[in-house]
Amino acid sequence: MDEYNRFVDWDKMDATVQSQDAKELTGTEFQELKQLARQGYWAKNHSLRAKVYHKLISNIPCRTVTPDANVYRDIVVKIVGKRNSSSLPLPEFVDNSLVPTYCLNAEGIGAVRKIILCIANQFPDISFCPALPSVIALLLHYSKDEAECFEQVCRILACNDPSKRLIDQTFLAFESSCMTFGDLVNKYCQAAHKLMVAVSEDVLEVYSDWQRWLFGELPMVYVARVFDVFLVEGYKVLYRVALALLKFFHKVRARQPVESDSIQQDIRAFVRDIAKSVSPERLLEKAFAIRLFSRKEIQLLQMANEKALQQKGITVKQKRQNVHLAVHAENFKSEIVSVKEMRDIWSWIPERFALCQPLLLFTTLEHGCSLSRFYSHSEGHEPTLLLIKTTAKEVCGAYLSTDWSERRRGGNKLSFFGTGECFVFRLQPEVERYEWVIIKHPELATAGSEPENHASPASSTLPSSSVPSDPSDRLSPFLSARHFNLPSKTASMFMAGSSECIIIGGGDGQALYLDADLNHGRTSHCNTFNNQPLCSESFQISVLEVWGFRD
Repeated sequence: MDEYNRFVDWDKMDATVQSQDAKELTGTEFQELKQLARQGYWAKNHSLRAKVYHKLISNIPCRTVTPDANVYRDIVVKIVGKRNSSSLPLPEFVDNSLVPTYCLNAEGIGAVRKIILCIANQFPDISFCPALPSVIALLLHYSKDEAECFEQVCRILACNDPSKRLIDQTFLAFESSCMTFGDLVNKYCQAAHKLMVAVSEDVLEVYSDWQRWLFGELPMVYVARVFDVFLVEGYKVLYRVALALLKFFHKVRARQPVESDSIQQDIRAFVRDIAKSVSPERLLEKAFAIRLFSRKEIQLLQMANEKALQQKGITVKQKRQNVHLAVHAENFKSEIVSVKEMRDIWSWIPERFALCQPLLLFTTLEHGCSLSRFYSHSEGHEPTLLLIKTTAKEVCGAYLSTDWSERRRGGNKLSFFGTGECFVFRLQPEVERYEWVIIKHPELATAGSEPENHASPASSTLPSSSVPSDPSDRLSPFLSARHFNLPSKTASMFMAGSSECIIIGGGDGQALYLDADLNHGRTSHCNTFNNQPLCSESFQISVLEVWGFRD
């Protein structure tokens, strides 16, 4: 045994972690630590992991006045008193029903509650922090006493590096992270996302569980491996692992019968029993195989989601409340799609806009088949949703991220604009979403050096001059240059409009052309990814609608 065993019930632990030989770490270079963390180097020895955790946490930049071990010793008796620690009531900002034990002994289980109460005393600004019990329970394994664990958790909570996100401490931060996770699922786990849409009325409610999967349901040995990498690489690791969990769940679920009426409960049960199907090494391998956006891009997306929530009245002081991403049936009427179909489309759009309700801006049945009227009713709205029903009963459309007024920036010349969040889709005869080609296949952004060609949007590749030589420096077109004050080179070419036509293109090689009279259209299809065409190559429009987004 070592000095870090006070709170551990070794009968419940894997005995190998306390005895395997592992050399002390001497290097401090990030790349070296990153590699060792991913390999599980300090998972081999309990004492070594404790020392590494202390070293990594002590290097976290914190506020000048951050509570330490001495503060804990001063306040714990006053706060806890003579009450039984195992029955101490927890503050509102944690989920009282989810306090993991992680192979702790009775003293350790009581210590979790004592430390949470003392943290609540020292951090009055925390309004929602469901991950806190799990972090405390895990760090107790690698602490000599309660005071030392308290100090380590306080350093994580008091991190003041704006570029280093660690643990969500407000409902605003938590809910925006859930929305961001939903956006990432929509991009990187489309098969799983399709399942969630099919079996759940509120997809965000399912994705709001993502931190619970990691800090609540995941077994201790898995959580520790994730935390190893988290302390080195930061918050992005949590997204990676949660996406990997969802991918594995979908794979297993596809060959098993439904276990309950709740997809949330099914995912929780899968994560709890993950050892039956996936090892910690395989989980992390899958997580790091995902070609995720950069930390900068994810941070910008998170900020956009926070802003959308603030516009809905959610504040940092807010306690837990429900945020619904659903189309209200009583207020929705379309001549093209049903409420169910509109809800399916809503599940594809970025989460920050899915908070809004659809607002009909233009319909050919009321406003006529005039391109100028199309522009006058659509301009000033961002984003918009285009729906088309053909005389052959085909239904297709596009989510358009940018205001149509942007078309004027090119003068009389047809110029493209939009962002990588744009996509085209088909609802009839079969449902199919065509993702923007560089988002789904980022290697195409640097493959080849085709000249810029405004007449061929279906190629969907950025001009070679706009792609930096170093891919790591390239901000993804997933983000809008206009919304995030990014250089114009990050904007993509997805939509274009003039007095003569509208062109929408790029989704997996699909392109949609609409004539000025809004009666006729045609599609162009690249066979690069062998998708079915958006609709007939040439078609007549029966009804066309443009929808905006209302708060």
